[in-house]
Amino acid sequence: MNESRRTLYPEIEPYDSGMLDVGEGHSLYWERVGTPGAKPAVFLHGGPGGGMNAGHRRQWDPARYDVLLFDQRGCGKSLPFAEIEANDTWRIIADIERLREMCGHAAWQVFGGSWGATLALAYAQKHPERATELVLRGVFLAREKEKRWLYEYGASEIMAEQWDSFAGLVPEAERGNLVAAYHARLTSEDETVRLAAAREWSLWEGAVATLLPDEALMASFGDPAKAVPFARICARFFLEDFYLEEAQLLRDIARIRQIPAIIVQGRHDICTPPISAWELKKAWPEAELWIVPDAGHSAGEPGIVDGLVRATDRFARYDPTPDPARAEPVKAP
Repeated sequence: MNESRRTLYPEIEPYDSGMLDVGEGHSLYWERVGTPGAKPAVFLHGGPGGGMNAGHRRQWDPARYDVLLFDQRGCGKSLPFAEIEANDTWRIIADIERLREMCGHAAWQVFGGSWGATLALAYAQKHPERATELVLRGVFLAREKEKRWLYEYGASEIMAEQWDSFAGLVPEAERGNLVAAYHARLTSEDETVRLAAAREWSLWEGAVATLLPDEALMASFGDPAKAVPFARICARFFLEDFYLEEAQLLRDIARIRQIPAIIVQGRHDICTPPISAWELKKAWPEAELWIVPDAGHSAGEPGIVDGLVRATDRFARYDPTPDPARAEPVKAP
């Protein structure tokens, strides 16, 4: 990888978009970009509680891919806004299947970063026949040690002043479980309390997202339109252990060993430290792990962009029509 770094493909508008009613009062916003009938892919955004943006559309060659992007339950343009009821990992996985069926794809490339990587692994392990490849960024395996790192002790030692601001919203007597304390405030009937908690939670996540400070990113994390769903949904998922058993994604790796995968990981990722990507690689030696030496967590950092675009370009050379019996995709000559 000594060539000059790749950048995102040019700006692109969806060729189709809409809302999908998935039941239980939830309706998902979705859009498709690229070339109808080309290689299928699905984008899983981070969070939980994040959303997609126009930049996410540009990580694939539009001439060679047909990409579906969607806002997960309660996120972005999906309705109801910031809803945490009937919203969990396994319902989102069922939503991904509904969207795949809506598109008419037998299988597709599954692309996710951070929480999106967690979701991609869980989806592929549940439906291995539906994933032609995996592209993962900033691996988060939702284990106890990773949760503690971000919301108890670890990242707090690096981003010390930002941690003081985050923890400082909560009285000292409640700081033994900051996730529970924040969840209580994020579900308060007092809008002022909810908004203050959402802003601090979101700004903490933004602070650990990049290697170098990014004012535009921090401004977006402070915007209530992003902060409220992000904080409410994220806190609920953390409180519920992401609806996964401890180390489940490593335990069940045998279910996806045959699926080609590329993991793009920033060396200086404070949000999801490289140890998780390394432990995933050790459990799954067939997967490729690309460590970016000068990057943190964000998908927008130059080295991460380079890795993700190279990964989708690499997989664009595979035959997009998988064998129904779950044969590995075939490399083009």
